[in-house]
Order: sequence, then structure tokens, then C-alpha cells
Amino acid sequence: MSFWTIIIAILIFGLIITIHEFGHFIVAKLNGIQVNQFAIVMGQSLLKFQKGETEYSLRLFPIGGFCAMEGEDDNSSNPRAFGSKKVWQRMTVILAGAFMNILLGFVLTIVTTSMLRYVPTTIIAEFNSEIDEKTGKEVNLSKSRESGLELGDEIIALDGSSILSMKDLSYKLQTTEADSFSVTVKRNGEKITLDNVEFENLKTSSVIDFKIKGEKKNPLTVTSYSAKDTVATAKLIWISLKELVTGKYGIQELSGPVGTVSVISEVASEGETLKERLSSVMGLTVFITVNVGVFNLLPIPGLDGSRFLFLIIEGIRRKPIKKEHEAMVHFVGMAALFLFMILITVQDVMKLFV
Repeated sequence: MSFWTIIIAILIFGLIITIHEFGHFIVAKLNGIQVNQFAIVMGQSLLKFQKGETEYSLRLFPIGGFCAMEGEDDNSSNPRAFGSKKVWQRMTVILAGAFMNILLGFVLTIVTTSMLRYVPTTIIAEFNSEIDEKTGKEVNLSKSRESGLELGDEIIALDGSSILSMKDLSYKLQTTEADSFSVTVKRNGEKITLDNVEFENLKTSSVIDFKIKGEKKNPLTVTSYSAKDTVATAKLIWISLKELVTGKYGIQELSGPVGTVSVISEVASEGETLKERLSSVMGLTVFITVNVGVFNLLPIPGLDGSRFLFLIIEGIRRKPIKKEHEAMVHFVGMAALFLFMILITVQDVMKLFV
């Protein structure tokens, strides 16, 4: 793990944390809420200054940040306090952090897509094949072609699950234990469902046994693909979380900051050119920031999703839950999350020596 890898990791974490907290900050300001502190990362302050009512600070440990609003965790008579605002206004503030993380992923996907020669699709342009040396004839190597797929088919669903991008399709094929799939394609303007479709390159055993069509780059195709790919990334993260809860994946397969730095090191060395390496790092950044956005929406005490749930309850009962009770729930949740993070970090460190 090189010095530059650590610097790159700090920059990535810093960007993701900053954009998340800025989301809370700017929407709070737009709603007239008093923001007392805006801190990037946690721990001892390295740099801080006061501007107006808000203290801004850059801190030591790149593991989080906070946007401290008046009356967020305690009672306040200030008319500009968080608790004095309408429920829907507070909801927008709470959701803004995750929204900004996902928006960052979308913007970075636009950048990485713009670096490609063509915009990817899920349209089959060519099946894998080879030329027989004895006969000189083309030999098909694609099981999916034998199963009924045709050139020009646009794959739009697999086993009833919508396919938005090749990322979607690859994940589904590589993580599903089934040998065959029900595939819905768009063919000649019509939707057709094919049953018992198998995907396998008969020579390499790869599940991707065809090449996709690339579209010309323009603002519409780049933006459209980037939106679909960002949604696909969020969808895959959600599926992974469900599979973690159901036991398909174990805790040993999770990574914390140390493990993520190791992955960044690997990704940063991929590719022969600086452009390819930069694209790989940005692609990983997209995955991390969308992951942070989706994870924060979970109703786990201490996360934004839990705060949003409390606001839903308040909206239904038309009466807020006591601040001290809500604060205790979030405190316990944050303590549990920190302990979990320590466990994952220890696991990551141990992997470095295995």
C-alpha cells in the first residue's frame, strides 16, 4: 500500500463525506435552519473558522463528518431551530445527504462514460465464435445463441428483474447459481420472453458469451446511460445488502476503510494508461459514494434513514417523539455502528498479513 494510494483514498473519502454533509448543510440553509457547525471528518480540529452563525472545521480522522443544526438533538425555542420547521422541510434536510452522494455518483458516471469511445448498451452486436482451422467455417461458441438469442436483441430483463446496464446483467449472471434464465428482450420493437436461456462461452466458460453494441456519444446517450448505470449501481448495492442479511454473504466478505484502501490500490494500478487508471478509480468512487447514499437511507438508528423514520412517525401521530428518547436511540445506534466498524477494520488489518 503506497503513500500515493493513501492520499488518493483520503481524497476519495473526503470528497464523499464533504458532498454528503454539504447536502444537509445547503438544504438546511435553504429552509432557514440555523447551522451551528459544519465539520469535514471527525476528531481533533486541524483548521477551523467562524463565518456568520456557522463554525467551519476540517478535522483529523477521515471517517465521517457532521452538520450540527440548532435544535436537532435537543429542545430549542429558536424559531430557526431544526425542530421548529415543518416535517416535510426536515425530511428534505435529512434526505439531502444521501441524495448528494447518489448525485455525485451520477456526475462521475457521466465523466467516465464520456471517456469511453462508445456508450455501452445491452444490445447484442456479436456472438462469440471462432474459425475452424480445418474447414474454415465459423463455429459458434455462445450457448445463449443456441438458446434463442439473436443479433440485435436488447436484453431488458432477466428472471423478471429489469436490466438497466451491462453492470446489471454481469452481476446477475455471475451471482445466480441457476444454469438457465428467463430472458426478456426487445426484438424488432416487440418484447419477447425466452425461457431456459443459458449463457456460456463454450471455449472460455465465461458467462458473458457475446459482445454488446456501442452507441455514439452525445449528451443524450451519455446522460441516459449514466442515469441507468447509477440506478443499476444502487440496485446492486441494495441486493447485496439483502443477501448479507439473508446469510448469502458473511461478515468476512465486508470491508471497512482499510480494506477499501487496499481495493483502491488494486484499482489504481489497473490499466496501461493514466486515463484507464483514472477511469477505474472514478468507477470505484461511484460505487463507494452510491453505497454511502443507499446505506444511509436504511432505518438503522444513528443513520439518516432512522431520522427520516422518526419524522414519518411524527407526521402520522402529529406529535414529535421526545428529543431525549430519539437522541438515546441514535446514540445507541451510532455506538453499535462504531463497534461494528472497529470489528471490520480489525478484520481488514488481519487480511493484510494473511
